[in-house]
Amino acid sequence: MMSAPTFSIGVEEEYLLIDRATRALREDPDASFFAECETLGEGCVSHEFLRSQVEVGTRICSDPAGIREELIRLRSLVHDVAQRHGLGIAAASTHPFARVVDQKHTAKARYFALAEEMQAAARRMLICGMHVHVAVGDDDARLDLMNQLAYFLPHLLALSASSPFWEGEDTGFRSFRTSVVSGLPRSGLPARFASWGEYRRHVDMLIRTGLIEDTSKIWWDIRPSWRYPTLEVRIMDCCTSLDDAVCIAALIQSLLRALWRLRAGNRQWRTHAELLIEENRWRAMRYGIEAGLLDLARGEIVSCQLLVEELIEFVKEDAAAFNCRREVEHARTILARGTSAMRQRAVYTEAQAAGASHEDALLAVVDWLMAETLVDVSA
Repeated sequence: MMSAPTFSIGVEEEYLLIDRATRALREDPDASFFAECETLGEGCVSHEFLRSQVEVGTRICSDPAGIREELIRLRSLVHDVAQRHGLGIAAASTHPFARVVDQKHTAKARYFALAEEMQAAARRMLICGMHVHVAVGDDDARLDLMNQLAYFLPHLLALSASSPFWEGEDTGFRSFRTSVVSGLPRSGLPARFASWGEYRRHVDMLIRTGLIEDTSKIWWDIRPSWRYPTLEVRIMDCCTSLDDAVCIAALIQSLLRALWRLRAGNRQWRTHAELLIEENRWRAMRYGIEAGLLDLARGEIVSCQLLVEELIEFVKEDAAAFNCRREVEHARTILARGTSAMRQRAVYTEAQAAGASHEDALLAVVDWLMAETLVDVSA
């Protein structure tokens, strides 16, 4: 009888640093901002690739209730420090009108090397994401669960979409960030491996030949973490709403437990051709939750409402085990009131309907993002 993983969970979020006076990105915040964040964050706050971003990482938690407490702590901490520097924070995957050419990357050797190797692909990385780590200690189980969870990645992207604008343009995408990430090598859906040994043989060749230093340079939508015995789910946009972020974390933790239960019973979620999952990934990027996804068992496009109801039912036992039924069922609220991407576009449209110029409507979107990032966070 195989022992169950702990399924302990951690979340990383990346925030945009907004100049409160102009609502543009602050391309080069004072070094004291980052120093103060790092000191108060006690190892949970760090630089990102661009200086106009900051990353937070929760402590290890046993359930989504712990993740909620941690994200409240970290959003509040970074916001408080930001205020003292004339800044605001926005939990979103793109800024509505910031320009790539104006950004500066962090002066660290890793980022200099990344910029040199990736060139224009790296310069376009004006994006933020949300990464969820779930502990699965057994190597082969981790690979097997990665293979199975790939089917659900488009669902998670659709629910988290928060990047409709890019350099002042409504892109028509709900997650334009995903198209930017796709410009990197070793990105997108993960390759499928039969065992941990097969996975290691392939990545060790990349390391041995000098193509990558370590597996942190593999940017798949889901990957075995290069530092921890976890699966790291990376496909999501950064959720503006705290409740949405906790919902996504709860769904991932519950899904992995459900898939592990299948594995423990010598069963597994049916695997599907990468071509078909890629099609759903594209639909999630383009339409979010608004146009449905391809149900690979039925062989037809069905509404995200139906898919979410089936997902909630599938993980019902596992959500109960983590005492997170309410967090999982918040996915219904996302469907009813819209994702961050949908709400940003609505703010823009309403501002223009009230007489705002294009530029002022984009400023209204930034104001909404800063306010929504702090809902249920700041007293």
